[in-house]
Amino acid sequence: MLKEFREFAMKGNVVDLAVGVIIGAAFGAIVNSLVGDVIMPIIGAITGGLDFSNYFIPLSKAVSATNLADAKKQGAVLAYGSFLTLTLNFLIVAFVLFMIIRGMNQLKRKQEAAPAAPPKPTAEVELLTEIRDLLKKA
Repeated sequence: MLKEFREFAMKGNVVDLAVGVIIGAAFGAIVNSLVGDVIMPIIGAITGGLDFSNYFIPLSKAVSATNLADAKKQGAVLAYGSFLTLTLNFLIVAFVLFMIIRGMNQLKRKQEAAPAAPPKPTAEVELLTEIRDLLKKA
């Protein structure tokens, strides 16, 4: 069973998938930072200093806090600001993936449309061509 698992794990597709997951996690961290540290503060500044991460609706009367972290400790809240931030994360990731796939498809179409180079003549063909050319000169 161990040998079979090792063969499965070392197949190209599994290794490619593992690399993709690791790169995806790193890319997710970059997107989270981009949204949380760059885009949302700009949107907050445009909208008058609003902080989307603290937008919530209390679902119980016991919640009296003004920030999301304290409100979650006090009771149930509907954290729609966090949802907006995560939705923006998703849209950025989806757009970047769309652009990558679009670029790959364009490269594939260019390669398919490019005319194939004529095959290089074999040594026999080159020799016969030389003989023909010499016979024409004679």
